[in-house]
Amino acid sequence: MTDQALRALRENRRLAELAAFAFDFDIDRAAHGHVEEVRLASGGPLGIVAGDATGGTYFVCADGSMLYADSEGSAGIIGSSVDEALEIRIGLAEAEDDEEEPEQQEELEQARGELRAALGFPDRSRAELEAMLRAALLRTEPDFVLLNDGEHNAYQLLDTYPRPPLWEPVLASGRADLALLRAGDRTAWEEVAEDAVRRRLTLRAAQFDRSEGDLELLRHLLRHETRSSMTDELRLAAVLVGSRGDTADLPLLHEVRETDFDTACGLGGIPEPGASAQELREWARELDDSLFGTDPSDEPVSTWTDLARDQGMTELARVTLIRELDEIVMDQSRLRRPDAPRTLTTAPLRALARDFEELGDLPQALRAQRLYAALQETAWDRVSARHTQARLEREAGRLSDAARALAAVRDALAPGDNSLHHWQQVNLGRFIAEEHYLLTGALADADRPKEASALLASADAILGELSENAARGVRELAEETAARVRKVS
Repeated sequence: MTDQALRALRENRRLAELAAFAFDFDIDRAAHGHVEEVRLASGGPLGIVAGDATGGTYFVCADGSMLYADSEGSAGIIGSSVDEALEIRIGLAEAEDDEEEPEQQEELEQARGELRAALGFPDRSRAELEAMLRAALLRTEPDFVLLNDGEHNAYQLLDTYPRPPLWEPVLASGRADLALLRAGDRTAWEEVAEDAVRRRLTLRAAQFDRSEGDLELLRHLLRHETRSSMTDELRLAAVLVGSRGDTADLPLLHEVRETDFDTACGLGGIPEPGASAQELREWARELDDSLFGTDPSDEPVSTWTDLARDQGMTELARVTLIRELDEIVMDQSRLRRPDAPRTLTTAPLRALARDFEELGDLPQALRAQRLYAALQETAWDRVSARHTQARLEREAGRLSDAARALAAVRDALAPGDNSLHHWQQVNLGRFIAEEHYLLTGALADADRPKEASALLASADAILGELSENAARGVRELAEETAARVRKVS
């Protein structure tokens, strides 16, 4: 991953001019920057090294890869190094007009030959260069996805090459472990069963690759999955065991159901001991049809992003979630309920906000949470959503935005619909007061005494409206915050 070619262009004006005018790789345009502020979703560094006449920009990433972004919102890796990207660019460039005069075609070929010789590039075939470009472009996701740094939406891919569905890389290790268990490696049986992530992935692999000979290993995984309490995979394991129709498994299924309160609720309806094999299969089939199935493409995206994150495939999960959010932002009709087309279901936005928060990506969490809050209809839902938004804004260091979100909370608390009739007596009221005091303290710590004093007054007013039970847990925080404000005022 050298930058020999880039160094040669910087040191030799003749070569730089050839690269700029014949191949639209102009190192002088690096000083102009890109058309907008951008960053990698992964947080990796970017360095601008050149631009083109259309407003596109060439970036170098931390590993030396070259990323090209056009001015229309598309970007992609075009070489594993500056040298490779330039070799591909020079080798594949064609005259802009098929009707170019022969002498202009000749000039392009002369420039190509001179640059190739000066930069030490071999005379590769077009097919070889196209294969190199394809390999580079396919590396764009997940580590080199470009974001608009203001709106945080992702640039589209430069190419349209097919990529494997998300579930394939996520499920790969689970498939490998399932093969180990089927081979009868008893050491692997214990290692997989003891590891919560490997266990979940193996159960998912068994969901889509079912074999009559898996019953004993499924029983083994089911027993161990109870350690995680009521997970989707626990229910899946119970379904896979029950679908065999072996009534000898009914005591095991009931034992699993009684692990704790959550499993008792989540595994309801299991046939009682003495039931027939047909009844057991029907119970399993009903759950299977409604919750699982045999096609991984039918699973919610969150199934695969959760499992990707659990395996450390953070960027794969992040990019998938960003693309999901981008689609909703661009087309909110995706939130319409099939059974009630005039109604939006905002649960996907709330789930995205939580997923991004768990990834530590507060800018994306806020993007999802702000839209979620804006779409709420009842006063209770608006207050709850804006309260969460205020917390995220504060944690992201956006104190002014957090103060505005809390102002929206106070506005929504004004007499409105009946959904907020008893907010002073419940946890919501306590949470609202706590967030006011926490933001007040943050403003004081940021040496913004006037704003801190004003918000403290609002916090005290809210505290004064709470019931005794709701206020009891907030008073100590209120006193500590007031002392901090007095110290900076």
